[in-house]
Formats: sequence, C-alpha cells, structure tokens
Amino acid sequence: MIKRYYCHLLSVLVAALSLSSCQTQETWKVDFVDDLNAFDTTNWQDQRIWVNNETHCYVPDNEFGTREVSDGTLKIKVVNIGEERSCDNLDKHGEQHPDTRYVAGRIASKNRKEFIKGKWTARLRLGNSGEPSMFPAWWILGARNNESPVQEANEDICWPMTGSGEIDIFEHHGDGDANRFTAGAIKSLDSCDKGDWWSLRTDIATTLSEYHEYSVEWEGSDLVYRVDDLEVYRNVGEGDKYPEPMFAILNYAKITKSPMEGEWVMEVDWVKHESRD
Repeated sequence: MIKRYYCHLLSVLVAALSLSSCQTQETWKVDFVDDLNAFDTTNWQDQRIWVNNETHCYVPDNEFGTREVSDGTLKIKVVNIGEERSCDNLDKHGEQHPDTRYVAGRIASKNRKEFIKGKWTARLRLGNSGEPSMFPAWWILGARNNESPVQEANEDICWPMTGSGEIDIFEHHGDGDANRFTAGAIKSLDSCDKGDWWSLRTDIATTLSEYHEYSVEWEGSDLVYRVDDLEVYRNVGEGDKYPEPMFAILNYAKITKSPMEGEWVMEVDWVKHESRD
C-alpha cells in the first residue's frame, strides 16, 4: 500500500514537472520579428562609429553593397574597394578615422526596437571564416549608450556602465579557429571604457558556414546562450545587471591591419525578440 502510494506520488510529481516545462516553453511571445526581405528603417538604422581601432570605415545606405538585401536575406559585409578613401567615422573622443580602402556595414535597432530582457535571436551564417582580422558580430547594447548616433537626451551613459551594458550573442574572431565563435557578457569595471571582455564569455564550436539560430535569453537572474535552442553557455547571476532597454546590432568589422581581398559576408535570415507573457 505504501509502495503504491509513493509510486502514485512520484507519477504526479513527474506529470507536474512536465506540465511546468511545457508551460514555460509556451510563455514566449514574439513581439518583434524582421524577415529581412527589405531594409526596414522602422526597425534599423545605419551606424557609423570608430571603435576598437577597427581598420575599415562604416558606410551608410548600402554603399559598396555593405548591407545588401537580396534573395530574402541581409548580407552585412567588409569590402576592399581597391583604393583608399576618406572616412567620416569618429571615435568617442571626436577623432576621425584615417583614410582606408576597407568599407563595412553596421546596423542597429537603436531608437527603433528596444526591449527589456526577454530573448533575442538571429538566424545567420558566414560566407567564409578563419581569416586574420575577421570580426563579424551579433550583439545587444544598453539603450542609454552615449556613442554615435546620439539622438535622445537620455543617451548619456558611457560603455559598459549599467544603462550602456553589452551582451555578445555571436562573435567570430578570424585569427582563431575557423569554426568557433564566442558568446558572453562584458563585465563592467565600474568606470567609463573599462570592461572585462573575457571572464564572462566562452568559445563554442559550430559550423559557421551553415545557418544556425544564435540567441540569448534572461532566465531568472541568468543569461542563457543557445545555438538552435540548445544551451551552450550561461552567465550565472549576471542577468540582473542588465535592467535597461537594449537594442540589437549586426556588424562586420576588420579588426587588425592584416590585408584582405574581395569581401567578407555575414548573411542574416531573420531577427526576432520574444518576451514572456
């Protein structure tokens, strides 16, 4: 009799846990999706800025095909245009980028689509990988960030302080392995321009030439990183450090002086944000 009772209790507990799991999965609600069949200016804007000593110039309006939309996908590129040209990108101190033969695309949902917590996902692939200086990225940034373009009065907090925090969902460092990417949060050191890039991130193997869904979500106080909805990394207890609205960025950077020819491409099929009911 006792054995039968405990078996019944165990069955009830298992059923309850299964129901809870299903309910958790069903609580996500899509509140923004862009299938990228066109460049929608209500969702995105071009962003021109000089950071990280990058050796390219970000250009707007799909100049040189750097943010091409074709065949139902967005192609963010670095392109060698064959001759040096002037660059109007400024760093946060107002210094202008030197002349360069490399141009690139960078788009942001800043002041278009910004959300507090939830889940950000992009389905993307790389045309090639593992070449020195490659630095494609899919990431989110606090909406009060004071870097260009400054468009609202409350955009007055310096990176990576709270309000201007950074979470990297996908970054490929071409100087490393051709089929690895990194993901993780930037740890604020409580001072402007002082961030720990490495202690809260990991290196993950995948086939970069194939489409995958790269996401980050807030799960309680944790940040959970997924590839094709499978957890690959977790920043335990870090989620509460990002209470601010955040916007998305897709960019392709050339990070060192190593030469490149032709073009590098990150192809993005769609982007979405989900919130819990």
